Amino acid sequence: MPDRERFPSATHWGSYNAVVADGRVTRLEPVDDDPHPSPIADGMVSALSDRARITEPMIRAGWLEHGPRKGFDGRGTEPFVAVSWDRALDLAAAEVDRVHRAHGPTAIYGGSCGWASAGRFHHAQSQVHRFLAQAGGYTTSYGSYSVGAMEIIMPRVIGGDKWSIFDRGVMWPELADHGELVVSFGGLAAKNAQVNPGGIGRHHVPDLQRRCCDAGVQFVNVSPVRDDVADWLGAQWVALRPNTDVALMLGLAHVIVTEDRHDRDFLDRCCTGYDVFERYLLGRDDGVPKDPRWAAAITELPEAVILDLARRIAERRTVINVSWSVQRQEHGEQTYWMATTLAALSGSMGLPGGGLAAGLGTTSIGVRPGRYNVAAFPQGRNPVDAVIPVARVADMLLGAGASYDFNGQRRTYPDIRLVYWAGGNPFHHHQDLNRLVRAWREPETVIVHDSWWNPVVRFADIVFPVATSLERNDFAVGMNDLTVTAMHKAVDPPGEVRSDYEVFAALAERLGRGDQFTEGRTAEEWVRELYERTCAELAAEGVDLPTFETFWERGRTELPESPAPSSGVLADLRADPDEHPLDTPSGRIEIFSETIAGFEYDDCPGHPAWMAPREWLGATGTDRFPLHLISNQPRTRLHSQYDNGSHSRASKVAGREPVVMHPEDARERGIAEGDVVRLFNDRGACLTGAALSDGVRRGVVVLATGAWYDPEEPGVPGSLDRHGNPNVLTRDAGTSKLAQACSAQSTLVQAERVDGPVPPVRAFEPPEIVRDTAAPDLGPAGA
Repeated sequence: MPDRERFPSATHWGSYNAVVADGRVTRLEPVDDDPHPSPIADGMVSALSDRARITEPMIRAGWLEHGPRKGFDGRGTEPFVAVSWDRALDLAAAEVDRVHRAHGPTAIYGGSCGWASAGRFHHAQSQVHRFLAQAGGYTTSYGSYSVGAMEIIMPRVIGGDKWSIFDRGVMWPELADHGELVVSFGGLAAKNAQVNPGGIGRHHVPDLQRRCCDAGVQFVNVSPVRDDVADWLGAQWVALRPNTDVALMLGLAHVIVTEDRHDRDFLDRCCTGYDVFERYLLGRDDGVPKDPRWAAAITELPEAVILDLARRIAERRTVINVSWSVQRQEHGEQTYWMATTLAALSGSMGLPGGGLAAGLGTTSIGVRPGRYNVAAFPQGRNPVDAVIPVARVADMLLGAGASYDFNGQRRTYPDIRLVYWAGGNPFHHHQDLNRLVRAWREPETVIVHDSWWNPVVRFADIVFPVATSLERNDFAVGMNDLTVTAMHKAVDPPGEVRSDYEVFAALAERLGRGDQFTEGRTAEEWVRELYERTCAELAAEGVDLPTFETFWERGRTELPESPAPSSGVLADLRADPDEHPLDTPSGRIEIFSETIAGFEYDDCPGHPAWMAPREWLGATGTDRFPLHLISNQPRTRLHSQYDNGSHSRASKVAGREPVVMHPEDARERGIAEGDVVRLFNDRGACLTGAALSDGVRRGVVVLATGAWYDPEEPGVPGSLDRHGNPNVLTRDAGTSKLAQACSAQSTLVQAERVDGPVPPVRAFEPPEIVRDTAAPDLGPAGA
């Protein structure tokens, strides 16, 4: 048996041993062989028992008294009533059944994000989707906020599935052995490599980057933020205006083509539509050549910098890397499409250590290609075909019956009466939270699973408190990671807390589908079944894993390196495009897409192009809002997870999320280090703490996502957020009709120092809670 005082576990930010004394987790120790452990785990211990922990089922008082109501504005403002598990489960099951019977399965929206837990079984997204599919069906979502534009455009350009670019892009070891130059649009921020979907056995990216640096690979950081690349990489900082990446890429391409440095052979044999794109590039149809002077005017970069960088790209084995962030802007599809085109004409595409990469340095991307087939909790088949682009949830709630375009299809938003959310916080990751507050009034009922009183829970009607990863058994394997980690239950959950699985099993039982949901297995039996199924599937690939008992005793086991070749698909394409075509309509890289052109979208033409966003520093309106807001990923938490933990809270300035400003921008506004700063535009306002740095371009402010939304007047759209959530400011609009993805990075704001008293932050305080005094019957809500 393992040492009962130290319990192995895995998180999205690393593998740890939970140290337990007197029935409490006292610390999380990184595994000994992790060279660069993430400190995010430091905040997990304090959060287990802080004031924001939910320990019993809760129901919003107004919902309990009046029952489901559409368009009611009490959500987010009223106290909660603590009720028994039986009462909460009976009400929730009756509500799922009522909505199905009265409005059909498409009236239920199943919301979730995949980051809730690293475990293969206790994966909230799988749990909720399995339950709702077996309950009769539901409306679901497609894509992600992180890379929604990429997931649509890249399969059309290079083929494969929505994530294929991550396996087809250049890998760090290959880059160290053969590469010479990395030009990274959006940088290579070290903080983004500390997390990985499903867990990380060891953090390898910093050492792989050092290996490249030692081999003489040079780096260029194309970003408004200097710190998007580690100092020791010695990267050249090209501080362009935000949202102008495509214009710069076009200027670079113009130099390479007009100086006859482009790879004509690769473009002719391995691509289609280059001739159409070249007419646009050279301005033969519109009279506007996309030359360095044109690009310099848009990007505010010197022409000489553009000329020099273009020649270096053409002369050296080069990787064009695009971060995830640069596609989260209006017309974000164009950044990935144009990056592919620039890589194709550069001369490096399909050669060892050269070509294209996406998100290199983000999560475990670029460490190794491919992923072993690891078993997951089966979600089953949704019996209805109802899906929306994930970032269009507010549009759906506000626009039932409205038509919209998406990826070549004309669709209609369903009329949602019930939102069931388990895993994730839409009041963190969605844009224009004041608009979301209005939209969130539309459903008749909102049911949420969570462990803490974070914003989505405060805007719920029925709340089920669920266990954390330290309070249940599971196992984890991260994306492109080789470590299989046992996740031992370290402590019991507090109060009456149950796991997601226990909640859904109880609801399924009430709906007559208990045996179908559980298949007769306990949670521990499912964990064993998934591991043993993984063993069987990997054995077919020649990989032997230890028995479950041996694995559980050891706490972890290692998979061998995958034999999949790096960048194999694009290398094969270069070698013989007829023998190894891509799975695109032409079998080639589609620089011009007949399919996309046929959609006739005014915001996404048939080839990559520069289209100015509505909000950028070159737009009208900068007299009122002269600062471009970058809302990047935080370094002290994963999205909004554990914002209530000690590590995230220690990073606050004046108790609020820090906003990074250039000292000159701050001086013009009378702002000093540590001041409380109000950021605002016509969509909303939030309070932040000033952090001054010359590592951001003038005219740019950086406010990380994930601070728990803390409106001064909860439930009132437009209320001041006291804590510094950037999504009260961001615009809720799709990237284009093609992907309808998140465009948060196209946002203008103004900043001002706040003088005098400021409202205290209440984000981590629980709401008012009263005890259930209802009669034994279910009352109006259960009718």
